Amino acid sequence: MKKIAVLLLVGLAMLGCKEKEYTDIIYEKPEIVPEAPSTFMSPEESMETFHLPKGFKVELVASEPMINEPVTIAWDGDGRMYVAEMNTYMQDVDATAENKPISKIKLLEDLDGDGKMDKSTVFIDSLLLPRMILPLKDELIVNETYTYDLWSYKDTDGDGVADKKQRVYFNPNRRGGNLEHQQSGLIWNLDNWVYTTYNPIRFKFKSNGEVVVDSVEVMPRGQWGLTQDDLGIMYYASAGSENPGYGFQQPAIYGDYNPKGRFAEGFIEPWPIVGTPDVQGGTKRLRPDNTLNHFTGVAGQEIYRGHKLPPSVYGDLFIPEPVGRLVRRAKVKTDRFGKRVLHNAYDQAEFMASTDLNFRPVQAKTGPDGALYIVDMYRGIIQEGNWTRKGSFLRPVIVRKGLDKNIGKGRIYRIVHEDIEPDEKPSLTNKSASELIEYLGHKNGWYRNTAQKLIILEDDKSVIPLLKEIALDNTSLLDEWFGSDKDLGLQRVHALWTLEGMDVIDKSLLQAKLKDEDKRVRITAIRLCENLFKEGDIEILDDLEELIYDPSVEVVNQLALSLRYSKYKKSTEILNTLKDRFAANEIITHSVTESLKKDDSKLEKLKEQIKGYGTGTKKSILAGYDAYNQLCITCHGPDLMGVPIGTDGLVAPPLIGSARVKGDVTTLSRILLHGLIGPIEGKEYGIMMPLKDNSDQWIADVLTYVRAMNGEGGVHRKYVSNARRKAGDREDYWTMDELMDLEKKEK
Repeated sequence: MKKIAVLLLVGLAMLGCKEKEYTDIIYEKPEIVPEAPSTFMSPEESMETFHLPKGFKVELVASEPMINEPVTIAWDGDGRMYVAEMNTYMQDVDATAENKPISKIKLLEDLDGDGKMDKSTVFIDSLLLPRMILPLKDELIVNETYTYDLWSYKDTDGDGVADKKQRVYFNPNRRGGNLEHQQSGLIWNLDNWVYTTYNPIRFKFKSNGEVVVDSVEVMPRGQWGLTQDDLGIMYYASAGSENPGYGFQQPAIYGDYNPKGRFAEGFIEPWPIVGTPDVQGGTKRLRPDNTLNHFTGVAGQEIYRGHKLPPSVYGDLFIPEPVGRLVRRAKVKTDRFGKRVLHNAYDQAEFMASTDLNFRPVQAKTGPDGALYIVDMYRGIIQEGNWTRKGSFLRPVIVRKGLDKNIGKGRIYRIVHEDIEPDEKPSLTNKSASELIEYLGHKNGWYRNTAQKLIILEDDKSVIPLLKEIALDNTSLLDEWFGSDKDLGLQRVHALWTLEGMDVIDKSLLQAKLKDEDKRVRITAIRLCENLFKEGDIEILDDLEELIYDPSVEVVNQLALSLRYSKYKKSTEILNTLKDRFAANEIITHSVTESLKKDDSKLEKLKEQIKGYGTGTKKSILAGYDAYNQLCITCHGPDLMGVPIGTDGLVAPPLIGSARVKGDVTTLSRILLHGLIGPIEGKEYGIMMPLKDNSDQWIADVLTYVRAMNGEGGVHRKYVSNARRKAGDREDYWTMDELMDLEKKEK
């Protein structure tokens, strides 16, 4: 008792000691440069064009010739950096030889610990536009463009070059579509599943080398970039639909929920400091000062979870905008109903902005040293070749500015604070599972997630008792008082998920954690109870029922989400109680409504809906449904009604009730094969991309699905084949006037 009193006195005394205060003061915004030259600059010259808030500074980590055309980075457990390069990306305005397999993955090493890379080795050569990399323990998982396959590469002799290659996931289908609409991600989530964008599947890597594949019907899709917060909630973005953030209201496994109001007023307006002549949307996307007025090329977003920038930066979302030559810093605020809302951290200004027209930030990453890393592809053209064809707005601008000549370079920067020293390199790869456990509570999320991953891959069962001991601890309050170098609440969260990853589900432990003082731990325990539902445990519902009255709406919402996995009558009763109790809360109401559909499936509903069609047409509809949800959904939306752009209309026209969809199937085939540009029924939308790289059957399936949703008949692949043959070597987009003229001539 005496010891506790002393601790309390010391803790109260320490509460009066303030940490160093950091202020978020934006730089004095410079004058806008409406028209800048596209001249290449050295890294040092380019860095002089960067504007950041007071106290933040940029340091060069690597540049050409060490790296060229970098698109994504990842670190192994010892802080060695893998860099994927797309060495054939848009080497001219026509994307000549883009699909030659000559791209690389480099291995970069900082030998003297100064934060700058000293050594570059070609880890893998002769790749086709590598786009996803995931370091495990002693291997790198890689995916290349146009495939679904995952390959494991290992360096068995320690020379920095991969000498062993093995395919660990095989899908015989080729992924069609253009380069911008391919999958990305490959992120090891807190829940121990590895996720990508677009694909409705996820992977689990086991210690014995097995890869488990799971289909997920309702996941968000996203484009380039994927990140997660401390509880594994992922943030998606889409350049195609000009959407800087979505899917972040709940874990992806529960579906794509994007309520109105998730952006604060004005959030979708970027604030570049240089004119943006090369924007796909043309002049409607420009302000009078020639700067971008709406996010367009959003990519490579990152929740900063490091420990070597001011504490106020932790948990903020950084969104690179390569078209606008800037990086947005968004504050993620949760309102009283549990809705997450994104706010610009600054008033009509950006965290990072440049006047260098070749500055192309395509990814942000939290580094093991606690700094924020920015991958700069540093090049003239950032848009894929389908958007630079003859007749596009971009092509003449690119030629006029000479942007097509600016290729073959690339930079990686880290953003640090002038008053905070970054950490040294990590050394985790060769640590035992018991040695890794201490990092589960590290202040840097990179350490926590990496340690969890490595412990699971090590699969040393002897650490299970220690993990349980950590999970049972409940000392977050003392952590607050004494300024511990660990976040003990998050340490418990990671201990629980690490146990799950080792296939240990302890009911008594979960029952205890449902009462944990930290809401993040309670949320975790609720999610892990889903495993008990699958095992037929009904008694745990008595413990979960008590959480109806939890003081945290986020905990209650997780309860509503998780109960969809319980088929028992009592779970339905709890959900109905939540429905009545939280009728005014749109977030919980949505979760309850979706969970009450426990026995429903979109796919099963579709099968019921198409009962009247013939066997062959049904097969085509279902294949088209799958293809639509992997690609078309980004712009046309899950309901086929078009994705809204703020209050500024739709990215793409609605497909339900569309005269084009219900009309001539040859015209419809032509639109999918070669794309569409210009007004549709007097309204302007984004460019419809060509899909001719896909097979005739793939296009016919998509058209059959879309037409079936309009009550129309299917499309046989012969119509697509005929439209393709008649177009010959056509490369230009169609316009509606051209298509209507063709229809009249052919009737």
